[in-house]
Amino acid sequence: MGLRWHGTGVAAMDPARLGRWWAEVLGVRVVYEKPDMVALPGLIFVRATEPKAGPNRLHIELTCDDLRADVERLLDMGARHVQTNPVPASIVLADPEGNEFCVLAPLS
Repeated sequence: MGLRWHGTGVAAMDPARLGRWWAEVLGVRVVYEKPDMVALPGLIFVRATEPKAGPNRLHIELTCDDLRADVERLLDMGARHVQTNPVPASIVLADPEGNEFCVLAPLS
């Protein structure tokens, strides 16, 4: 008996589009797809009934090799800048549907 983390669900107005966007960001493949659901390793995108409102209560944190270059790539892919995080050397972005996530500078 015991619990194990399976994945994180993300409500999305367009699960296929957002799931594919995150697959490209993370360099992973879509492992399962139905009309209202797309699954990646550890992330599942399901159809939302209304657009996101307000800040996330849970968000993804990404580490990177080069903060400036990786943030620029994400912005070119359609992310938008939200704020510079109070945590040193991290940046808060939002995906195409407005879900915030952090990009953390490489650990020295």
